[in-house]
Amino acid sequence: MTNSLRPNGQQRAPLPPAQQPARGVPGPRPPRNQSAQHATTGTTGAAAPASKPAARRDAFFDNAKYLAIVLVAMGHAWEPLKGQSRVLEAAYTVVYSFHMPAFIIISGYFSRSFDMRPDRLKRLVTGVAVPYVVFEVSYVLFKRWADGDTSLPISLLDPWYLTWFLCALFIWRLTTPLWKLVRWPLPVALVVAMLASVSPDIGDDLDLQRVLQFLPFFVLGLVMKPEHFQLARRREVRILSVPVFAAALAVGWWAVPRMNAAWFYHRDSAQELGVPWWVGPMMVFALFGCSLLLTACFYSWVPRRRTWFTGLGAGTLYGYLLHGFLVKAGTYWGWFDHARLHTPLGEIFVTLVAATVVTLLCTAPVRRVFRFAMEPSMDWAFKRDATELARERARART
Repeated sequence: MTNSLRPNGQQRAPLPPAQQPARGVPGPRPPRNQSAQHATTGTTGAAAPASKPAARRDAFFDNAKYLAIVLVAMGHAWEPLKGQSRVLEAAYTVVYSFHMPAFIIISGYFSRSFDMRPDRLKRLVTGVAVPYVVFEVSYVLFKRWADGDTSLPISLLDPWYLTWFLCALFIWRLTTPLWKLVRWPLPVALVVAMLASVSPDIGDDLDLQRVLQFLPFFVLGLVMKPEHFQLARRREVRILSVPVFAAALAVGWWAVPRMNAAWFYHRDSAQELGVPWWVGPMMVFALFGCSLLLTACFYSWVPRRRTWFTGLGAGTLYGYLLHGFLVKAGTYWGWFDHARLHTPLGEIFVTLVAATVVTLLCTAPVRRVFRFAMEPSMDWAFKRDATELARERARART
């Protein structure tokens, strides 16, 4: 960067260089008018200098996010049907044991560069807080209209349905600098989750039970490095994952009448689930281990190369939040009550429809339509960073 001369002849001190993220860690999102954009679920990539080409996205993570969001949609579509099919309920249990952990770990991994820098705080507000407010209000209004239930209040302190993840991501992201200071972040996060499982007084505000019980997966993502994902993508892990998933389905089938599926939601304490308090920490630790094992098996089968759905990985938050309206509409309006849907062929049909719908909701046209709510620029609401303004003036003079 060249220096400019002041009118009095003194030379201006050079501006500090733009902060570059560590290797493998994404930085803040570039402006919309730049060609490169690294948007993940609540996380974004770094804007490259104009003189350098943008860093290429890792296809593995986009593929993993897309496949995880498809599993989320399938699980939500199975919920109204699973009560009459033990096999479907077993599959539901297995999917629920790892689909959100797999998604949360990636969210934590791409949050490693987060600090209190103004541009990253702005992205946290526009990419997480604003969509939370918009969709929390929208879901409640939709329920009032579609179901005729006016008793559900609009409360930003009590996330309803899918919006809990945005609330959790906002809190997790804000605490990221703290976890970077802790000597043993993952054990501490596990202790926090265990304590939450025996604390019914936490209540429903901000869905803190889920925030705290899912916290270890986010912290695990924060401490992971690229080579850790490479371990899960080895050929021997991919081979071993087949019997592991087969065993998980068998255990899930056995556990259907014996285990409360609410444990997989991580939204209740042990006392609220009607078991002794000491069961809570045991279940948190056991489910954490099971979820990690199945998540590693899931990652091992995620393609590493670019595929037809790789580009959809940037729109997973759109698919996640928008598909909930269709699932709820089906519940309110009796779409899942048809007898044919409660047969094996009907369950397969519902699964395919759910996968197709959430895929379409992740596409670029849908993202363009709903970007005003999901990724608003909101430049009018924020002050311009003084250092960035000075850099722009310096570039204009060169």
